[in-house]
Amino acid sequence: MSNPTNLQYTAEHEWIAVDGDNAKVGVTAYAADALGDVVYVDLPAVGSTVTAGESCGELESTKSVSDLYAPVTGEVVEVNEAVDADPSLVNSDPFGEGWLFVVKVSANGELMDAAAYDALIASA
Repeated sequence: MSNPTNLQYTAEHEWIAVDGDNAKVGVTAYAADALGDVVYVDLPAVGSTVTAGESCGELESTKSVSDLYAPVTGEVVEVNEAVDADPSLVNSDPFGEGWLFVVKVSANGELMDAAAYDALIASA
């Protein structure tokens, strides 16, 4: 699966889609494939503050538990209740219905474009 060029990425395999002051956050198809079947998500609570580069939740799969890192700093304004109810959406549609949460951004973290992210995972 190719990585959408309209998104930005982190070295920890999260993506963000910026819309004004808000950024929708998810994990990449590469991360979803590496995790295996996601069976549980622990997302940050609405109203909580996340800090770029720091752990803000977990994804649990049949293989392992992986930290979820915030790609930006800000306040969580929405979580994807559908993913909470059906974590397999992270695997089946990581760039669509499998999004995780929305942050009102106060500061960006270290982000890269799709070409830089493609180069990163090609060297992994």
